[in-house]
Amino acid sequence: MEGMGFFETLLGYVLGTSLLEWIAVITGLIYVVLASYQSLWCWFFAFISSGLYVYICIDFDLYIESGLQLFYIAMAILGWFSWKKAEAFRTGSGASRDPKSLSAIQVWSFKIHATNIIGSGIVALILGWAFENYTNQSNPYMDSFTTIYSLLATFMVTRRVLENWIYWIVIDLVSIFLYSSRGLYMSSVLYALFTFLAVFGFISWYREYKSSLS
Repeated sequence: MEGMGFFETLLGYVLGTSLLEWIAVITGLIYVVLASYQSLWCWFFAFISSGLYVYICIDFDLYIESGLQLFYIAMAILGWFSWKKAEAFRTGSGASRDPKSLSAIQVWSFKIHATNIIGSGIVALILGWAFENYTNQSNPYMDSFTTIYSLLATFMVTRRVLENWIYWIVIDLVSIFLYSSRGLYMSSVLYALFTFLAVFGFISWYREYKSSLS
């Protein structure tokens, strides 16, 4: 009986999910899958998903998150042209196996990561405090955490930095709770799937990175 209650509740969440959120969820999944395979078209789906989430987040009082989605839109455009340029570079010169080339997967040093993590953490705390005291923002510190670190992780994707996937694993786990706390249960499921896809993406990029060094 308890099992039936769980599935009935789950079905209620599914049926209660708006068409807009469904489209945002599906296009978001397609983006991550294509990104793990380094497909240029991932940025097209990222643009659509982020555009829809701007409206969804505003509607559910997640103002910092809506600002993040606007940044995602800008990064989708940047990522498209950056990867397109890298693809032309790789096809034209055959230099893709050079670890320092535009089209190659990069690895950042510990110093760079430490600087970015500490700096982003300070900004996240300040932003969370501001939204907690001056707006009706829900979960301001959690939202500011996912927002600030997502800005960094998204930039890392556009530059093909391997460790971006590790950042996303942490961000996605926090986002599961953030969205479920606002009743956006299918979006929570989406971020749970994102977590598994981020693990797959890391393994895929790591293998290519190691191959480029041989």
